[in-house]
Amino acid sequence: MQETKITIQNSSNETILKFNSNTTLINAGSYEYANIDEAKKSPLAQQLFYLPFVKKVFITPNFIAIQRYDIVSWDDVKEEVREQIENYINEGNVVVNEETAASKKEAIEVYAEVTPNPSVMKFGTNKVLTQTDAEFKNIEEASKISPLAQAIFSFPFVKEVFISDNYISITKYNMVEWNEIFAEVRSFIREYLVAGKTIFSELPSQQNSSTSSTVIPEVKLDGIAGQIVDILEEYIKPAVAGDGGNIAFRSYDESNKIVSVVLQGACSGCPSSTATLKNGIENLLKEMLPNQINGVVAING
Repeated sequence: MQETKITIQNSSNETILKFNSNTTLINAGSYEYANIDEAKKSPLAQQLFYLPFVKKVFITPNFIAIQRYDIVSWDDVKEEVREQIENYINEGNVVVNEETAASKKEAIEVYAEVTPNPSVMKFGTNKVLTQTDAEFKNIEEASKISPLAQAIFSFPFVKEVFISDNYISITKYNMVEWNEIFAEVRSFIREYLVAGKTIFSELPSQQNSSTSSTVIPEVKLDGIAGQIVDILEEYIKPAVAGDGGNIAFRSYDESNKIVSVVLQGACSGCPSSTATLKNGIENLLKEMLPNQINGVVAING
């Protein structure tokens, strides 16, 4: 049996490190875990969560990506983690119990929902797809990190793909109507997920300016900006997610008291998004943060 060697690779997000393997770790697909309870099918991920700085674990056939909390620097712990993973695998331990994971394949369901944006259909599922929102404008962007999004772009009418939590929002060109195609797309997504194919080949993370796919990073801010983020997370995001969209904080201009947000999925380019922005989000922020907000401006993702 070939001995496994683990090498370390940086990612575009400084909190995420990739541990590449020269041997196959799992047979197919990918698995993402946000805590030790979610990782019950992966003894390796559960072991990694005992490290107090581990925030998320992402496992693919050829690498393991780990996101850390800010309590440590990767330079202080990465070699220890590399050795732990390498020793664990070489001792013949299970990375992911794929038989257990596969036993629920038949339970995956996908449903289609209309959104306020007539160009966008939301495809929800009972399977968690990602912990980090990612939007792709074309197949080239999708090919970099998401085989699922890349596969969806094989339909000639697909213009954009947005993947969040447990749903996919797809924007179409005007060449067809959704009532002609939604059933085919829904079946395609379900069959893809049931087959256990890879959703993300690389953990979605904050992208640098040279990468065009839009991935909104987690924001940790203090003061007014931090309060804005909390309000968006608690009151706004659940509502827009129900319509297949997403809103994310981008910046707060303290001198002019202007909030900039990013609209994604069904919210991006939606005819009603301007009204929602002004009548909903802006009014709510003004009410909850009196004298701190003069306006909200939107950037389409």
